[in-house]
Amino acid sequence: MFSKAISVLITGVNRGLGLEMVRQMVEIQKPPPRLLFACCRDPDGATHLQALKKEHPDIIKIIHLDAADPTSIKQAAAQVGSILGTSGLNLIINNAAVAVHQSLFDSTPEDMHRSFNTNTIGPMLVIQEFIPFLRAAAKDCGSPGLSCCKAAVINISTFCSSNELTKESYKEFAVMPYRVSKAALNMLSVCASLELQKHEILCAMLHPGWVRTDMGGKDGELSADESVEGMLHVMSSMTEQHCGTLQDWRGQTVPW
Repeated sequence: MFSKAISVLITGVNRGLGLEMVRQMVEIQKPPPRLLFACCRDPDGATHLQALKKEHPDIIKIIHLDAADPTSIKQAAAQVGSILGTSGLNLIINNAAVAVHQSLFDSTPEDMHRSFNTNTIGPMLVIQEFIPFLRAAAKDCGSPGLSCCKAAVINISTFCSSNELTKESYKEFAVMPYRVSKAALNMLSVCASLELQKHEILCAMLHPGWVRTDMGGKDGELSADESVEGMLHVMSSMTEQHCGTLQDWRGQTVPW
């Protein structure tokens, strides 16, 4: 997968895709990360994550981070910085998300606020708070080009964010607040990609597929391990050509 041991931060790792990312990175990826900051809202309740940490205590550092709470994000950045010291952070994966299953007329302002706070504003604040560590990694790399081994932000998006694909998928997946907040995440990612390129930091989006998780439901087309295996492979091959793009777990471009 990745060509060298890197430092990684992943949000929303208490279950589903985030937890599977942690598992595959420490148990399957060769070489495994040098450090993996596993961020979630309730570390004490994340029993499977805690079990992984016991098996890989030198790699996994569990960090409390609530993507809907600006104070929590700022505190997490301070904690990560104290562990990194002068070292940089190579890869951030903004995975934490909420999916409110409501149509237009069922959605409330509270549904929209909750969706935007976690799915759009959260990733924005993570980028803002952790940017010094990404810059340090890019500077320390010393090689040209952009990659996830150098310095990168990968935002987990979805085909549900696609204006072009909505007409054919809305009937089965109404999830209006989720769609709108993820469409906003796409625009955030493109804007961020243009600004982060100046600092030699890659920013792109990934669609994990329709996955059998608590969020995706039991009828999903993929298992979590299939989706994550594909996404890690795609991330390992990303370059500056992928800045601001939305790829799926197979490496195919998703129109949005």
